Amino acid sequence: MRRGIAAAVLAAAIAVSASACGSSTSTSSGSGDKASAAPVTITWWDTSDATNEAPTYKALVAAFEKANPTITVKYVNVPFADAQTKFQTAAGSKGAPDVLRADVGWLPGFAKAGYLLPLDGTVAAADSAKFEPQLIKQATYQGKLYGLPEVTDTLGLMYNKALFAKAGITAAPTTWDELKSDMALVKQKDGVDGFAFNPQSYYAMPFLFGEGTDMIDSTSSKITINSAPAVKAIDTIKGLLAAPGAMKLDTTANGYANIMDAFESGKVASIIQGPWETTNVFKGSAFSDTSNLGVAEVPAGSAGKAGAPVGGHNLVAYAGSDAAHQAASEKFIAFMTSAASQVTIATKNATLPTRSDAYTPAVTANPGIAAFQPVLAAGVARQAVPEYSSLYGPLQTDLTKILSGQESTQQGLDNVAAATKKLLPDYTTS
Repeated sequence: MRRGIAAAVLAAAIAVSASACGSSTSTSSGSGDKASAAPVTITWWDTSDATNEAPTYKALVAAFEKANPTITVKYVNVPFADAQTKFQTAAGSKGAPDVLRADVGWLPGFAKAGYLLPLDGTVAAADSAKFEPQLIKQATYQGKLYGLPEVTDTLGLMYNKALFAKAGITAAPTTWDELKSDMALVKQKDGVDGFAFNPQSYYAMPFLFGEGTDMIDSTSSKITINSAPAVKAIDTIKGLLAAPGAMKLDTTANGYANIMDAFESGKVASIIQGPWETTNVFKGSAFSDTSNLGVAEVPAGSAGKAGAPVGGHNLVAYAGSDAAHQAASEKFIAFMTSAASQVTIATKNATLPTRSDAYTPAVTANPGIAAFQPVLAAGVARQAVPEYSSLYGPLQTDLTKILSGQESTQQGLDNVAAATKKLLPDYTTS
């Protein structure tokens, strides 16, 4: 399961068949509960893992249909890697599904293209105040709400409590300098590596946020990836990798798996990782006792604040459906993002709920969910720029070169800025 989920997360961060499964072409805005007694069939494209997650969603569809006998939901599981392009093609020909489970990074582009129905004031958004604020922000484009958060995730510092305790470390590091000291202690006292870094651009974001910067600043239309704070952020990663106790940088095709295997077997004491890996971590020999896994906010940079990217999926409605289908879609989205449905999803699929009232005792009985819930507070919503997800690609191209010493940090980030300029020609550079 690791390969599929990890690939989906990174593809969502880096990436962007016509299939006429939707309805007719009216663009009614759809406010309130407009569903009539006339039977209607809506199509839902679910992009969840077909083996491990989809059965939960299928069961919820059946529950929705039972509660709403005039609405039938045609369930279609669409592979995540294909869904963005497939939806764009279908929406462009006015044949998109009525509802889509969309990666958070897709929403700005779809909204800008006019493919999505605004949900403000509809039954779908009735409970929007109960969702995590940064998740609602991430579902908003140009002041309008276009999606309701279904599941979420972020990055935290995972650590081996036993190895930390043996090295005399009593609490998780709160700064990158503290992590550097802890790494050395673990190596000295335990004889294993203290920290491993996955050299993917998504995992570099906490270092940028820790310096108070990002790849771009959309408010000033400026490219910031080669700014002084960004250089300091990437140099912080280089410093950690060069310090005693760091696992050797692994840039091979199996690098991700190698890092996870080392952590799960107790050969490395800490990593930056997301909740999608907790199920696999608990299968590792070092975490047969699940209480041995520690999860903390990513350490803070010199700006004094920790920050990690927020991922996940929103349920969005197609603007090209007619009024009856839109009304049914709004009811369906409300049902699927309700507290009760989120409790079901979390307990069955071990994913993080997006609303506070869904963190019930039954949900937090899952040690992975309980560990990551407080970490969500440090989550940083990605900027509402349609091209934002595509910016991870240019950063990835040069990040590995920088970290492996093939080019200087400034030169590498200047290259990233030049590539970013091609994606955002109206933005200025540092």
